[in-house]
Amino acid sequence: MSRSDTEVVHHEHVHALYRDHSGWLRGWLRKRLSNSADAADLAQDTFIRVLVARSAGSLQQPRHYLATIARGLVIDLYRRRSLEQAYLDVLLTRPEVHAPSAETRAMILDSLLAIDRMLDGLGQRTRQIFLAVQMDGLTYEKTAERFGVSVTTVRKHLAKGLLHCLLMVEE
Repeated sequence: MSRSDTEVVHHEHVHALYRDHSGWLRGWLRKRLSNSADAADLAQDTFIRVLVARSAGSLQQPRHYLATIARGLVIDLYRRRSLEQAYLDVLLTRPEVHAPSAETRAMILDSLLAIDRMLDGLGQRTRQIFLAVQMDGLTYEKTAERFGVSVTTVRKHLAKGLLHCLLMVEE
């Protein structure tokens, strides 16, 4: 089978999957989000992921697969909204004269979301130590005191965090 034939078959599988399960998925998401617009958006995003993953033709349990992808997208949505709200709360504490433009706010929020995704793979303790040193500007000694660990442990967690970030950037 040629590449174009394979593409056609893949698109047919995705179309059938969409036809058979999109209504169910929108309903499933609507129950969890209590919002039809968000449910429709995340359902579309779910099918885009299926299209990109090229896995539609081999699914044994399509609804389980779709729900798994959609669950991750719901978590991402709530995480993004939480981060946006925290950023907006910080902006409210600044004088309006120093408030960034809408474009700058969007760029900052995109950067914060990228950093959050990058740090998502770290364990909780490593993430806390990494953020204490990198974001709070604590010395290794102060970080060790804060978390009740040795300076050597702080160094190990920081090295692990830096390595993780480097690997994520390479991807």
